[in-house]
Amino acid sequence: MADQLEVQQTRALAVESNGLNVIADADRKGRPSQLFWPWFGANVSVLGLSYGAFALGFGISFWQAVIAGVIGVVFSFLLCGLIALAGKRGSAPTMVLGRAAFGVRGNKLPSVVSWLLTVGWETVLTILATLATATVFERLGWGGGTLTKVIALVVVGVLIVACGVLGFDLIMRAQTIITVVTGVLTVVYMILVADQIHWSTVSALPSGSSQQVIGALVFLMTGFGLGWVNAAADYSRYLPRESSSRGVVGWTTFGGSVAPVVLLVFGLLLAGSSQELSAAIAADPIGALAEALPTWFLVPFVIVAVLGLVGGAVLDIYSSGLSLLAIGLPAPRYVAALIDGVVMIAGTIYVVFYGGEFLAQFQGFLITLGVPIAAWCGIMLADLATRRRDYAETDLYDPRGRYGDVRWLPVITMVVATGIGWGLVTNTLASWLTWQGYLLGPLGLGGKEGDWAFANLGILVALVLGFVVQRFAGAAAVRRQEAVA
Repeated sequence: MADQLEVQQTRALAVESNGLNVIADADRKGRPSQLFWPWFGANVSVLGLSYGAFALGFGISFWQAVIAGVIGVVFSFLLCGLIALAGKRGSAPTMVLGRAAFGVRGNKLPSVVSWLLTVGWETVLTILATLATATVFERLGWGGGTLTKVIALVVVGVLIVACGVLGFDLIMRAQTIITVVTGVLTVVYMILVADQIHWSTVSALPSGSSQQVIGALVFLMTGFGLGWVNAAADYSRYLPRESSSRGVVGWTTFGGSVAPVVLLVFGLLLAGSSQELSAAIAADPIGALAEALPTWFLVPFVIVAVLGLVGGAVLDIYSSGLSLLAIGLPAPRYVAALIDGVVMIAGTIYVVFYGGEFLAQFQGFLITLGVPIAAWCGIMLADLATRRRDYAETDLYDPRGRYGDVRWLPVITMVVATGIGWGLVTNTLASWLTWQGYLLGPLGLGGKEGDWAFANLGILVALVLGFVVQRFAGAAAVRRQEAVA
């Protein structure tokens, strides 16, 4: 038993050699239930509480926000669960398995989008961890200025990059620890601030229009599961092929969604009880949550906040490295993770020390990249639903194989769906994105200031359009692929 534990510890601290390759049968291990740990650990962050303020910012009532949140969170992680099936069937990273639909080189397009999304998310989470640490330390009288932010950035950056570089085994072990510690401390936090909830104030929040509810639902869907779909198979690829498909979908969906649903509902109660708190969250989504805490719990709060954010960023940096390799970087996986770490730290320095308000840019980032990733997700889901056989592994790496070099139907579909989607979303709070929403007026949806402006229909349209075109127009190509001996 001691020898087995020593072997596991040694593997966790060794640099993973796997990159874009198919995982060998001898290295496929575990059960679908083990997928619970990385997905729960990556999504148990107290950032989920701040989404309560984000949702109410759409001008909807508590119950409308609960309905939008539950549907948006669970449905978005169900998409992750379905994409995770590709990992079990092909034992390769998500952005390699996408080559079956897009072609070996054609898949570089979604790989670029995937890299931007994952490296963007890991940067956002690092920013939040740095700001939260500075806010809490300032309240404790331990500083909170530039030096505190620099130290926090160094500590958080080292944790994230180390896990990303060392790889899968360390990530799985770290996520188990993060899940337990963060889960317990988050429950304590909720108990301590429960007296800040005023149901009479929350229940008096006025209802919003159906368009506003849809806008909140799409935003929450994008902020949670849809931001993970491009990485969903990166962890299920280590499971044996005979693993239960229902288990892969179920544990991924449950592990990813259970914490965000609970945190979102509690966050709605907190934000709905205080307009001042909602406004503070826009500037510092994590640090603002510490205002209601007793002094003795501020240090544990920093721990829970940082660990929760690190848990998400660790999965992101691992997958962003794989996406960078899928684009064509000629380097080992750990080098790609290091490059992403440098980009992450540079982005954090810019926002923390030179940037402005966080929320507007965050919303713009989510919605803008949410459109092409939704189109890609629809195409992948349709491709998976059409296939009756496992992937031909060697052909995933050969442009002359059955999957081809560039498959133009899905590539063009993704581009067109993205163009239509961007025309049906708005980002007026982020000045660099005011060009979006160009189809709202011509389609009679009220223009950029109309009722449908902030429903962000473009994400749903891109998802559905990608699925429908690939499912019906692309089915013949899949049958031809599977007919090859």
